[in-house]
Amino acid sequence: MNVFYQGEIGGPQELFDQLSRGNIDLFLGWPQTSYDERLGVLTLPYLTLGWDEALDAYGKDGWISEVIDPILSDIGLEYLGPFPEGFGGIATADTYATNYEEAQEKGIKLRSQPIFPLPQTIQAMGFQAVPIDWSEVYTSIQTGVVDGDSSNVIYWDYTYFNDLLDYFVHSKHNFSFYTFLMNQDSWNALDEEDRGIIADAVEIVVNEQFENAREEDEKWIQTAQEEGMEYIVPSDEEMAAWIERVRETVWVEAEESLGADVMSAVREHASEPK
Repeated sequence: MNVFYQGEIGGPQELFDQLSRGNIDLFLGWPQTSYDERLGVLTLPYLTLGWDEALDAYGKDGWISEVIDPILSDIGLEYLGPFPEGFGGIATADTYATNYEEAQEKGIKLRSQPIFPLPQTIQAMGFQAVPIDWSEVYTSIQTGVVDGDSSNVIYWDYTYFNDLLDYFVHSKHNFSFYTFLMNQDSWNALDEEDRGIIADAVEIVVNEQFENAREEDEKWIQTAQEEGMEYIVPSDEEMAAWIERVRETVWVEAEESLGADVMSAVREHASEPK
């Protein structure tokens, strides 16, 4: 295999395009919604509210995987498994907010991944969402185009922007994970033994990541704090208010693109606030 990292041969959308066309065979990343808006279910906010529910839902045999497998197949992709990272948050410089009213009052502008419905989620939380590709995030924060980043686990904001950002609010509005995908024609062209090698390798990595993801996330939360980034957890009341507001706006808006069947599965299985 020839392996290419991060933006070596293009951004997330370009890579997904090339995967769908068969110019790239195997992919670890976020599925883009440009080919089927129903894939937006993967980034629908507040689907799960804790680690146990998330790992059950996003596992290879979980209900979210059952929803997306046929969608990916429809666009010519073989779904091999998930690679979980943890719950995303809001990382900012100079100021922060832990509720809708505070975010509105301070006019905080946040970079959002340009994937539906992440920008809509950030807006519903009270922030100003600015869709920006990953390769441009550092300079956008540095030059004041945005006040921070959103929807990533703390690892990414600490590792890449620690010199620019002061706060990480763990809003947990999205569960961040990648998917192992393979072009279906490339997959079908392999003989049974080679398909088994790839499937077994993915299963090993996925199982290890599911065991280690929570511990890894907690490690980086601790590391970021030791290096000067303030880690903030909203109160139960603030979290409940964000969950209610975001579900009432973004979930309703999402139904038009995701479809009644997908949203029916979401409402049946999604975690309820305690």
